[in-house]
Amino acid sequence: MLSVAIASPKNTAANSQLNTGPSWLRVLHRVNPVLSLTGWLHLGLLVATLVLLPLDGRLVTGAPVWLKPLKFTASIVAYVWTLGWLLADLPAATQPDVRRLSWGVALSMGVEMACIFGQAARGTTSHYNAATTFDGVLFGLMGVFILMNTLLTGWAVYLVWRHRPQGPAGYVWGVRLGLLVFLVGSVLGGMMIHLSQHTVGAPDGGPGLPGLGWSTRAGDLRAAHFLGLHALQLLPLLGWALSRWLPRHAGALIWLGTAGYVAAVAALFIQALRGVPLVRW
Repeated sequence: MLSVAIASPKNTAANSQLNTGPSWLRVLHRVNPVLSLTGWLHLGLLVATLVLLPLDGRLVTGAPVWLKPLKFTASIVAYVWTLGWLLADLPAATQPDVRRLSWGVALSMGVEMACIFGQAARGTTSHYNAATTFDGVLFGLMGVFILMNTLLTGWAVYLVWRHRPQGPAGYVWGVRLGLLVFLVGSVLGGMMIHLSQHTVGAPDGGPGLPGLGWSTRAGDLRAAHFLGLHALQLLPLLGWALSRWLPRHAGALIWLGTAGYVAAVAALFIQALRGVPLVRW
């Protein structure tokens, strides 16, 4: 999921160093230390969940208690490192805005993971949980900071559309469209909050796809949410590849690719609302 961060065509003096993982991580830390350190913190939490997963046999909604923290930490590492890398391509004049945005994202992700980890340690679910006043307060707190992160994403979308990032046209449009579709994917999460669950047509916690947990008996909004969010990595990567292989047509082709991508997200969303699983077992 971090391929875009490795492959992004930076126009910086350090570009020649981006041949190995450690080099691009050092560059990322130099261009955005806040999101770099946020990613490392969540990578440490990811390792902790991998240690706890085989040691703690408790189940929450039918899944191992540390599986959700594992998935969320992995997703956040991909999110903050990719965002930090993409925003570094903006002109120098925008960097004060980027720093403020980065601190807001770091705070939002930190609060969310604190709630998810805390609830996992207690052996209960973090999302859609209003079983007690305490549970309800934590879920409400998560909602506030996810809304904050969504608004910050909107700010990032504004910045990359208002100020042209560095790079060829296909890559630039990949960044702009990737952030825009990511924002749409974030908003789709609001439907799950509205329903107080992610499964449509059955309670949460039934049979699901291995690792992902997406329902195999009913609709599951997480599939569309997942695909929408990872436009942040996939569309800039597609734009970069098109700029390299088909430079004359990259600008038009990235729009075509984005249209197909959005159609896939919409199809998964409609399918879930109809109560139809992605794969029926």
